[in-house]
Amino acid sequence: MLRRTLIAAAPLALLAAPALASDKKDDKVAVGQYVDLSPVGLPIVVDGRLVNYVFAYVRIVLTPNANSVKLREKEPFFRDALVRAGHRTPFTNPRDYTVLDAAKLTASLTREATLIAGPGMVKSVVITSQSPKKRQGLPTPRAGA
Repeated sequence: MLRRTLIAAAPLALLAAPALASDKKDDKVAVGQYVDLSPVGLPIVVDGRLVNYVFAYVRIVLTPNANSVKLREKEPFFRDALVRAGHRTPFTNPRDYTVLDAAKLTASLTREATLIAGPGMVKSVVITSQSPKKRQGLPTPRAGA
């Protein structure tokens, strides 16, 4: 009797799996529109000397009225703007040489992304992850910084 119930329930379980998967897609759409940039290695410069690289994963959050498909095609332009800004004025955190100065990076990239995407298209810029190339052998950050 139990075996018959299991055999009868198996096709129902297979039919329920796509329904659960479609619910997950709806949750992903509700998150919002964004452009994820490929990881970018940004320099950490102290007293004119390169001491480390930090690889940053950045997400540009778009407004609801933005055309995300069109702006995802511009991902190389966003990434190029970030690399240029990071080399022009490094986003060095004066307290820790293994992370970037998030406030400077987001302000700079928000400005550049707005120029690339157009006014009213960029909601914010978020650093999703940072990983340094070196964790040891770095100079000691200044106490007054």
